Amino acid sequence: MAENSVPKCLPRDVLPVPESCIIVGCGGAALDFLAAVAGFPKPDDKIRSTSLKVQGGGNVGNALTCAARLGLRPRIISKVANDTQGRAVLEELEADGVDTSFFVVSKDGSSPFTYIIVDSQMKTRTCIHTAGYPPMVPEDISQSSLLSALDGARIVYFDGRFTETALVIAQEAVRKNIPILIDAERPREGLDDLLKLAHYVVCSAKFPQAWSGESSVPKALLSIILRLPNVKFVIATFGEDGCIMLERSVNEAPQTKEVDIESLLESLEMRKDDSLAMPTCVSSPELNLRAEGIGTVYGRLYIGTAEKIPPRELVDTTGAGDAFIGAVLYAICADVSPEKMLPFAAHVAAAKCRAVGARSGLPYRTDPHLASFLL
Repeated sequence: MAENSVPKCLPRDVLPVPESCIIVGCGGAALDFLAAVAGFPKPDDKIRSTSLKVQGGGNVGNALTCAARLGLRPRIISKVANDTQGRAVLEELEADGVDTSFFVVSKDGSSPFTYIIVDSQMKTRTCIHTAGYPPMVPEDISQSSLLSALDGARIVYFDGRFTETALVIAQEAVRKNIPILIDAERPREGLDDLLKLAHYVVCSAKFPQAWSGESSVPKALLSIILRLPNVKFVIATFGEDGCIMLERSVNEAPQTKEVDIESLLESLEMRKDDSLAMPTCVSSPELNLRAEGIGTVYGRLYIGTAEKIPPRELVDTTGAGDAFIGAVLYAICADVSPEKMLPFAAHVAAAKCRAVGARSGLPYRTDPHLASFLL
């Protein structure tokens, strides 16, 4: 279980626990059946797996497991059935220090699960998800239970699933002045209503342009910031190609020259050092960032590089994005600067990629490499 307080004297190689370390997540928690194969099968092929692992999955389940191992105290709101798979989901989360007391367990139905084919040759994973039944609805969580779940929370995280229930939780979080982080993996029904309440958004590579309709990622990020006035920062993740982050400044914009955001990104790309194995971050100063036909925002642009994993160490990318988000949740709770947050999150995601499944490789706060990213 995560510590309730920070020791007075922490070794330099132990990640400190933030004072405000309770977080709440709402979304998918499932069971993953991970079959590693020498190469992805062709249609009608019959092949043997080289290994099989059964492990907890689901975006929120994975991200909160990561956060728990980093020292936070997560509470999860999700739904499973009272079947073998559902019980396994709960037991694994509890063993990692995630509070499952706000889980909804239906007497009948089935728990969600995912078949994952891990291609050892191409280093890819293919997911076939089966949703649980019955789905989670707002009536599944009482007002008293919701208030208890949010009590003392530093941040609330949503993965875009159970959007009707998520919206009820998000609206209560807004009333309590609790910031909200949204994982925008892809456009979903009801996601726009959630995004309007978000303070932080972490996107998949394709989401910004798919959602905004803009022609480039930097223009899409600028559009997101301008269309969602509560958002403090938005991050687009690109796997081995790192990430791009746009942060809205809290300072008043000076009357200075506007800078084209696409040109600024090109200049930052030239500054990053691709020869370094460990993740790094380059950033702009605060500027009036603009794009023709979109508008202007006063803020900063960041490029975070990914950790270069030797091919012999790269095992499975399943859940790498969830690990990244778990580390971002920690960084927000610990008031870590973006310049430190992005390399830290990239390192946590890389650690996950060195083992099969979304959780096996997630590091613990005692990992001697973690604290060095935040010093």
